[in-house]
Amino acid sequence: MMHLRASHPRILVIGDLMIDHYLWGGCERISPEAPVQVVDISRETTVLGGAGNVINNLVALGSNVCVAGVIGNDESGEELRTMLEKLGVSCEGLIVQNDRKTSKKSRIVASNQQILRYDRESKESISDDSMQAVVEYASQVMNECDVVILSDYGKGVITDSLAQGIIQSARKLGKKVLVDPKGKDYTKYRGAYLLTPNKKEASEATGITINDESSLRAALLQLKATCDLECSMITLSEDGIAIDDGSMRRFPTVAREVFDVTGAGDTVIASLSFALSCGMSIDESAKFSNRAAAVVVGKIGSATVTLEEIEEYEATLHQSDSRAHLKSANEIVEIVQRLKAKNKRIVFTNGCFDILHVGHVKYLQEAKSYGDVLIVGLNTDASVRVLKGPTRPVNTEEDRAYILGALEAVDYVVLFSDDTPYELIKSIAPDILVKGGDYEGKSVVGAEFARELRLVQFVDGKSTTATIARINEGSAC
Repeated sequence: MMHLRASHPRILVIGDLMIDHYLWGGCERISPEAPVQVVDISRETTVLGGAGNVINNLVALGSNVCVAGVIGNDESGEELRTMLEKLGVSCEGLIVQNDRKTSKKSRIVASNQQILRYDRESKESISDDSMQAVVEYASQVMNECDVVILSDYGKGVITDSLAQGIIQSARKLGKKVLVDPKGKDYTKYRGAYLLTPNKKEASEATGITINDESSLRAALLQLKATCDLECSMITLSEDGIAIDDGSMRRFPTVAREVFDVTGAGDTVIASLSFALSCGMSIDESAKFSNRAAAVVVGKIGSATVTLEEIEEYEATLHQSDSRAHLKSANEIVEIVQRLKAKNKRIVFTNGCFDILHVGHVKYLQEAKSYGDVLIVGLNTDASVRVLKGPTRPVNTEEDRAYILGALEAVDYVVLFSDDTPYELIKSIAPDILVKGGDYEGKSVVGAEFARELRLVQFVDGKSTTATIARINEGSAC
């Protein structure tokens, strides 16, 4: 995940841009004029929708985004332009077509229940002039982009001519085009790298009822052949993602509480494009997008996901690389702030953890049981030598940190070089500070910054010193 944080790929998004508009309020009476509810509006919010939600997701992941699309010469068009500019997205590729309405979907929500939606938009195909202007702009910036996304919401921007113009330009430059398709005829996307239909959409497009592995494979192969794709993909909701680029693979997701699937498709294509742009393989990218979608469905409404949230989710699965658990002092402060905002109980302990043994593992397991997240402060090699003498540590700080990060009980490991973890504890301000039972009746460094101090008894006869002694005894025989 560290290399992803350092990556800021440039991705071109072309598609149907919309504004999602919400009117929030309460309802306590029926209108005397008609048998309808009267909603007292208390607040009003707007967010980018359609292809704009794909852009939101890309920006949240750290991408630099170019956008191309068609808007109307109207107030909503200016509002949409302003929203994009606030995200730091250039609007040079927004083409104004005077006879079109910029898509704006307004929803009235009373007591968290949507009771009405009304739309203002154009659905007919954009003009030939607008189509040519979009293709020309895209062709100009495409060489500077890593991946191209076509986000088709069926509102008339992604016409057959536009789709083929973009795809052919991209192929000449060796750029991948990923498409979130719409409708039943996918031939207009012919030549793309991949499409991201869900199971229902793929069934409608292929005429194949997908209900087992055989029908799934048949649908994947038909999509690949019909659309001349390099890779065929179908998203399977809670069953993950299936791909076929010569052989079929499935990447299951991990079940978690689902609050809202709104915008999950936008998250999938955004995270896939981001991962591919960062040099990940299609298999790695599929797994990455699976986890991004798993995070976003745990939120309400069209939502985005960050690399930090994906990393935290991976940690809950205990499937992440040990290095993902190793953090700097600055990184852990940011992580702790996010965790506390979610009301997570933070547990902190520290030590040398030189030669890991059962006593260490049981100590850490008990420490983790006191809260939700366990952070381990680990002495650097230099600070271990100060504490234990010139012959210690036996294992380097890199090795010790990596091994600790692999333990199920440990969420994060932070190296510190001071004689004590005072500054680290101060910056984290944990809910629970855990120390060994030998601190009974003694002053504990940093205890004033924790809400509670707990002491854990060591396992008799289990220590690094005792282990080293036994090794020395054996070598002397």
